[in-house]
Amino acid sequence: MPNLLDFEQSLLTAVRAAVAFRGEGPKIPAMPTSSADELRARFNRPLDEDGRSGPEVISDLINAAAGGLGSNTQSNFFAWVQGSSHPTGVAADLLTSAWGQNAGLYAMSPAAAIAEEVAGQWLLDLLNLPASASVAFTTGATMANFISLAVARSEVLRRIGYDLEQDGMAGAPPVTVMVGAETHSSVLSDLRHLGFGERNLVVIASDSQGRMSSSNLKARLNQISGPSILVAQAGHINTGSFDPFNEIIPLAHKQGAWVHVDGAFGLWANAVPRLKHLTQGVELADSWSVDGHKWLQVPYDAGFAIVRDAKAHTRVMRITASYLKTEANAGRNPSDYVPELSRRARGFAVWATLQALGRRGARNLVLGHCRCAIHLADRLRAVPGIHVMNEVVLNQVAISFGQRGPSDESTEAVIAKLRQQDQHFVLGARWRNHAILRISITSMLTQLSDIDTLADAIIGAWRDAA
Repeated sequence: MPNLLDFEQSLLTAVRAAVAFRGEGPKIPAMPTSSADELRARFNRPLDEDGRSGPEVISDLINAAAGGLGSNTQSNFFAWVQGSSHPTGVAADLLTSAWGQNAGLYAMSPAAAIAEEVAGQWLLDLLNLPASASVAFTTGATMANFISLAVARSEVLRRIGYDLEQDGMAGAPPVTVMVGAETHSSVLSDLRHLGFGERNLVVIASDSQGRMSSSNLKARLNQISGPSILVAQAGHINTGSFDPFNEIIPLAHKQGAWVHVDGAFGLWANAVPRLKHLTQGVELADSWSVDGHKWLQVPYDAGFAIVRDAKAHTRVMRITASYLKTEANAGRNPSDYVPELSRRARGFAVWATLQALGRRGARNLVLGHCRCAIHLADRLRAVPGIHVMNEVVLNQVAISFGQRGPSDESTEAVIAKLRQQDQHFVLGARWRNHAILRISITSMLTQLSDIDTLADAIIGAWRDAA
């Protein structure tokens, strides 16, 4: 028999620590403080023969993790595009673990299946995408891209009479894949996993902000025949820019190409009326990927592969076996849309987070962070020697430093000083042969006052380094 008292005390210990962690966040260092050796020493305790009580184990876990956790649940995290895990979603996630449901089939957990079905319709509505599209709940945008591109590969081959599911890749006609010159690295990884070597990709030129060139695409399309896929981008990782969907998607469709949009965080702009000029035409694509654990603030892991042609989607992903039967005309089988049979019931946390935010809350998160990015850029541009390298259209700000123009040495010195201050979690990157300080604003806790504090720190670090 399960020890319910042990279970209750374990949960209470965990919940108290979780609430304390969120409450103490602003007081603790922005950067993790424990070294790898220190963490190993605390985690690598002997594995007892007979096990230990739950509350004792949870207490040890809390102590072992101390100093090794990032601050992405706080308002001072700007290193990557990461949400801060909405408290209501966290509570739903705890229930998800306690319920222990396998969300593979409707028959395994009708509640899990219907939660995904309903939340998926809400997502399509919020994102202004076709209501008839299918939605796969997966780990994040990387897996969502993988699913979408696997469906794309199968469908463009089916259109010329080749059955990939039956005949495999060995004798398949070649498929041309076109990507922008500044496509995200996770897309390239997905394409490798799907058998498209990087040397075989057709790379389309991009402009100074990383947007795909429609004229270069048109020229390259004229040289391509046979099945093809175009991967477009909503939200460049450094600039936040968007490919010109209303130009490139009709061009690709005229050639018969499947168009997939990598919209990990940028696709959320399509939910905000004031930002829809950035995404004009994105709804014309054949598939889209988007994260829930970024702007939507759903706890990890949460990503969505959205496919216009639901039949093509399930043809590629469905797992069949005699023992996997489910009730006819009941609910959707989540495993029909992902390459997993056993998996976590991701829909509960998505459902709860969307209910907690509401339509206005979801839109205001995106719009508020975009305003924060503009405010930060405006403050920094006013200081000589600080160079905002991008057109700030979303939540990303790319910054370089130098008295006579962008200087790698000056930029790296400023980043080092900011990290020494340990007031904000920030990191550098390289973009267009320049070192940059890349600021990403996605925490639901970040307000304009936090941005002013960040701007003061950046300006102070620059003056110290200059």
